[in-house]
Amino acid sequence: MGGNQGGVDFSRQQHRPGLQFLVSTGRHHEFESLEERRLLLALDFLRVAEVLPQPFRLGFGHSLGGVGHIPDFLAGLPDGTWWLMDVRPRCRIGEGDGLKFAAAAKVAAACGWHYAVVPGWRPHVISVLDALSAQRRPLEDPLGLQGELLGAVAGRSRVFGDLVEATRLPAVARAHALHLIWHGRLAIELAQPLSDATPAWAGAGRAAG
Repeated sequence: MGGNQGGVDFSRQQHRPGLQFLVSTGRHHEFESLEERRLLLALDFLRVAEVLPQPFRLGFGHSLGGVGHIPDFLAGLPDGTWWLMDVRPRCRIGEGDGLKFAAAAKVAAACGWHYAVVPGWRPHVISVLDALSAQRRPLEDPLGLQGELLGAVAGRSRVFGDLVEATRLPAVARAHALHLIWHGRLAIELAQPLSDATPAWAGAGRAAG
């Protein structure tokens, strides 16, 4: 199917609604743009406990009149904290958005929540999360490679390439290592792209399936 029908270039559209399944909640959650979908993926990696899209409509007045604003997500994290979030690419933050964000931040503070505006991501973060999410569902391990991987980082860190090479089947162990990272059984630093030189160590996440 072509990207242009009836004079509309769908490849340039920012509004791309859909549903994203989160392993952490076991449900599908609505999103309205690719940027919102990326945030949902990041929240799933953090093992979010609950996500509510467009949780309420906020109305407030100021010197120029009344303004309405609907925050994008309210998310509850495993540590019990709640985050009210707006997703707005930095290049699309308009002159009046600062006022809306400030009002949303005040509401969040009054409710005991945190507030954040998500203006974008470092490119490698999204590519790493995409790679990890491909292995997030239950993964059979008849060869016990996950145990070998976890045993190899017991009490010390290993670079990713050496870690998988320490197993009987490194090519297969790579998929299991990504699965363990997604579930927090292995930990890595996301400040840099994932490579064979990335340090990995034992995490404290939930048992992977």
